[in-house]
Amino acid sequence: MLTEQTFQLLGSMRMLGFARALREQLDSDGYDKLCFEERVAMLVDTEHADRESRKLTRRLQQAKLREKACLEDIDYSHARKLDKALVRRLATCKWVDKHQNVILTGPTGVGKTYIACALTDQALREGMTALYRRMPRLLHELLLARADGSYAKLLARFAKTDVLVIDDWGIAPLTDQERRDLLEVLEDRHGARSTIVATQLPVDAWHGYIGEPTIADAIMDRLVHNAHRLDLSGTSLRKKRANLTQEPKLKK
Repeated sequence: MLTEQTFQLLGSMRMLGFARALREQLDSDGYDKLCFEERVAMLVDTEHADRESRKLTRRLQQAKLREKACLEDIDYSHARKLDKALVRRLATCKWVDKHQNVILTGPTGVGKTYIACALTDQALREGMTALYRRMPRLLHELLLARADGSYAKLLARFAKTDVLVIDDWGIAPLTDQERRDLLEVLEDRHGARSTIVATQLPVDAWHGYIGEPTIADAIMDRLVHNAHRLDLSGTSLRKKRANLTQEPKLKK
């Protein structure tokens, strides 16, 4: 009876890992040779790992990454000029600690989004927070927030997120208000948080894309000058995968 009360209390305190490990110890004779301190340490370790796993799950859910990606699965065999040494340096997440940015450029289908999500996944596993947004979605959110009065709250959310991924940068022309909204987001993050940009548009063309020279200068200053650059090239990986799924033609 006392044991069941203990498990109920552990459940009410959300100490699920501790409870699971305790039940395992009670059900097995293999722990009898361990001293009290060792058994308690194992219970605490299991609880800690369980809590960290739940935190990671929440961070992944909140990030809303477009692709389930990890750095270990990046394909370096495809000819797209992917700098493996740079990716390895970025895998340490020191760029996030230093509030630096990452810019991925290249034609469609070369894996920019996957690499962006893989870098973000690594940051999430290091305990950092992240958000993924396509550029059109980001700008639409800001527009709606202006309309319903939640603009300041949304800016604050973007400002406190450790890694903000902006995908499909430059996919559509910017309005004057969109330029200003984008600058607000990047101004709050400059020197305090890290941003990943994935785009088909070469960085040299960004100034013309943004349009208004003063705002373009400000955005470029906050985003480009402290950024790691991954400039990809080559044919689409999607075409490569499509060829793999095609059935071979029979010889006549």
